[in-house]
Amino acid sequence: MPQTPRLEVGDKAPAFSLPDADGNTVKLSDYKGRKVVVYFYPAASTPGCTKQACDFRDNLAELGDAGLDVVGISPDKPEKLAKFRDKEGLTFPLLSDPDRAVLEAWGAYGEKTMYGKTVQGVIRSTFVVDENGTIEVAQYNVRATGHVAKLRRDLSV
Repeated sequence: MPQTPRLEVGDKAPAFSLPDADGNTVKLSDYKGRKVVVYFYPAASTPGCTKQACDFRDNLAELGDAGLDVVGISPDKPEKLAKFRDKEGLTFPLLSDPDRAVLEAWGAYGEKTMYGKTVQGVIRSTFVVDENGTIEVAQYNVRATGHVAKLRRDLSV
């Protein structure tokens, strides 16, 4: 499978409409007029993804004060996302993309190296979408640990 095309700063953010942990539909257009951090992660309840989600949770107030909402997207089913959210006390939407259409549209699925092997999977990625739906920040292959602090530094939050 070839690498999915990567988004760049200035690109129009691909629209999405996905179920959240409770089965409610969340659309990118719901955030029109606000900035939103859209981050893609491989799997709920795994160590790295838990650390990253908890970092977003712990920085949510500061991000919110800076006018940024946060949305996490993974291929997990809503039921798994609900357990993850409840266990970790996550207070931002976790969206389910089991067919990976949104992951692929955002360039967050494809070849990656894991434990020295090339595999197909979710590429841990973070984007900031501005009030008009344009990509303001596009970061691929981000680290689970320390990434939110780096994002805050990059955004001066």
